[in-house]
Amino acid sequence: MSSGTRIVLLGRQGAGKGTQCLRLSRHYVVPHISTGDMLRAAVREDSALGRSVEKIIGGGGLVSDELIIEVVRERLKKADTQQRGYILDGFPRTVVQAEALDLIAQDLPLLGVVDLVVPRDLVLSRLSARRVCRDCGANYTATGVVRSPWSCDTCGGDVVLRDDDTPDAINLRLDLYESQTAPLISFYGQTQRLHEVDGVGSQDEVFDRITEVIDRAGGGS
Repeated sequence: MSSGTRIVLLGRQGAGKGTQCLRLSRHYVVPHISTGDMLRAAVREDSALGRSVEKIIGGGGLVSDELIIEVVRERLKKADTQQRGYILDGFPRTVVQAEALDLIAQDLPLLGVVDLVVPRDLVLSRLSARRVCRDCGANYTATGVVRSPWSCDTCGGDVVLRDDDTPDAINLRLDLYESQTAPLISFYGQTQRLHEVDGVGSQDEVFDRITEVIDRAGGGS
């Protein structure tokens, strides 16, 4: 068994981060920590955090750095991250968040930041074809012959096109990601922690590229 790892995985929406994070989590035996998943779970559970998040999003706003930082701080206090590490997905998104993460993780610092690079036109095509189970969140790909109704193979829930997976909505999200992430990539590049990985290819090929980078950076030894 590997010794674990502590990394951040960056990449455009549709770059395949979710798939690779799950594989990396199993490979290094560390938790995959997705801030998006944590916030959606909080909304479903109707927790105090969830109500705050739902109110912000419902009003068309963005969840603040302070709120996201606190969510991650509490998660990284848990024993599973202290023992073997973690893979962070969706955090940090801004330099403010990255600076906060360095403080949170100062006793067990990041081993590296992987930027999964996939051309914009390819991720736009991928996301336009994406379908998601409304209940469990499982992802599917529309191939042109769509079942109606389309039921999830895992839980039987409805498989639908997300409201934010229309071409206009996707382009807005990609623009926002790129404007936010450019300073973040510069931040990690200046401290020699950024590793760009080609995200085009089969899942196995991309996985092998990522693990090679992580192992060279000192994780998974």
